[in-house]
Amino acid sequence: MPYRQGKGRPMRHALTPLLLLLLGASPSGPPRRIVSLNLCADQYLLALADRGQIAALTSLSRDPLMSAGAATARTLPVSRGGAEDVLMLRPDLLIVAPGWRPDTLAQLREQGVAVLDLPPAESYAAIAAQTRAVAAAIGHPDRGEALVRRMDADLARVDRGAGRGRVAAYYQRRGFLTGTGTLVDELMRRVGLRNLAARLGKPVLARVGLEAMALARPDYLVVESATDRVVDQGTELLHHPLIGRIPRLRVPEAWTVCGGPAYVRAAQSLAAQLRTRPR
Repeated sequence: MPYRQGKGRPMRHALTPLLLLLLGASPSGPPRRIVSLNLCADQYLLALADRGQIAALTSLSRDPLMSAGAATARTLPVSRGGAEDVLMLRPDLLIVAPGWRPDTLAQLREQGVAVLDLPPAESYAAIAAQTRAVAAAIGHPDRGEALVRRMDADLARVDRGAGRGRVAAYYQRRGFLTGTGTLVDELMRRVGLRNLAARLGKPVLARVGLEAMALARPDYLVVESATDRVVDQGTELLHHPLIGRIPRLRVPEAWTVCGGPAYVRAAQSLAAQLRTRPR
């Protein structure tokens, strides 16, 4: 599950102010051919870059189940991600996730390609920092500041008490429960929910069986919208009678799989759903 960054990985530090300055200090001007090999970076580029700057996004950028910008990405090129494929695109900036193919990165750096290593964002503060970092790296710091202001304003209008302190479990396919120290955990707390994983003392990602979940009796299950239909054994578990009566809050996986601007949409959606629940 390479892109479940908001759901089951420990927190990482945001990019430092020094890095922001370095990224914005390119003597040759803004990059003209940017290649993203990071699904989370796709979101930032779609929001901040000129279309002509984007040489390629990830192959998942067009998948509506995984990408919050799939509709826009349909008109943009994608890359398979191999070294030869990337070199043929002649990028001057490559955005990758930490640990991405060190040997391939070495080849690309030898060819003079600049590389931005974008770590997972596990908090809104990290999302804001990455927005500014990417905007500076691509030569549009003003757009980054404008996007952060819009996100701040939208989140300020989200009802932080909508959940009224109720307990919720972010329950995924095959019985995985998302723990604390994750973007999803912060998202639930932002709308006034308490994470069942904290009460159970679970790590950032844990398997919790149906019986254990039924006995824990959370007030809500937060589930991915795509699991409304049974398509395999993993989704079938979420429809078992043992947990069938627990109310559901549904959020598209594309909004939570990565830190990025879609975090705001997820918070707005959760708060709106909670407002319709009986008190």
